[in-house]
Amino acid sequence: MASQTFRNAMLWVNNVDLSLSVQSLTLSYEAESLDETAMGATSRKHKGGLKSHGIDVTFYQNYSCVDATLFGLVGCQTSIEMRACNACSSPGNPIFEATYLLQSYPLLGGGVGELLMTAVRFEPAGDLRHCAVAS
Repeated sequence: MASQTFRNAMLWVNNVDLSLSVQSLTLSYEAESLDETAMGATSRKHKGGLKSHGIDVTFYQNYSCVDATLFGLVGCQTSIEMRACNACSSPGNPIFEATYLLQSYPLLGGGVGELLMTAVRFEPAGDLRHCAVAS
């Protein structure tokens, strides 16, 4: 199996391509761990619970693109689609998409001489869809 370099991710937020403004992107997917240990047990027993996912993105701030897309989304649900590579979907380049909530959006911050960046977290507002071919 070939390894892959993460250098050309695709990120569409609210049907706007923000890929060229992304500095880093992380999609997490997890399940709750529920303790199912009964009296008399000598070891803990866990069971999978509800699943969750989220997206952490650091953008190079661009007020005509990033801000124009994110500012109006605070407190709203929006659709997001992403791929590891900005190319057609395939078994080696699946689509991940879902509805997310943008709870907060830091408008500006940083130190003198630094690039203007903004880091956001998109919280789940629906199930994560994972598919290898666009539908």
